[in-house]
Amino acid sequence: MHNMTFEELSGDYSQERMDTVAKALEEVLTSALPQGCITVGVYEAAKSLNVDPDNVVLCILATDEDDVKDVALQIHFTLIQAFCCENDINILRVNNTHRLAQILGGGKQSGGEPMDLHCVLVTSPHSPSWKDPALSKLSLFCRESRCMDQWVPIINLPER
Repeated sequence: MHNMTFEELSGDYSQERMDTVAKALEEVLTSALPQGCITVGVYEAAKSLNVDPDNVVLCILATDEDDVKDVALQIHFTLIQAFCCENDINILRVNNTHRLAQILGGGKQSGGEPMDLHCVLVTSPHSPSWKDPALSKLSLFCRESRCMDQWVPIINLPER
């Protein structure tokens, strides 16, 4: 059992803790990508959630400053968040789509079109041997956040 510090109980995670979570997120994405366990795009994610929600282990909602004013995107986020909460899927908000694009190989589709990185799902590979310690760290962080009524914690992905 993890004993939480006063700062964690009050909802203020230390910078060191947040850096650890950001690093774990990066590790999960880089290990899931070559296994074909990443779904990118709001519409693609919605389809995947509808077809097989039990296979989704993490939902990442990403925005930049300009996206806050996009009402349609915020409505999509609200619906995806509600679905994930209903189906016990961990959710994280990421505030750096540029860094997310770098982690996911540049953010371009095979035809050169930019990816819709506003929603990224990580699914469980069909291999039963896939136990990612970084995913366990993220799951613990999400569970702790929910205990503090932070259902969608925000992660800052630092530039590299």
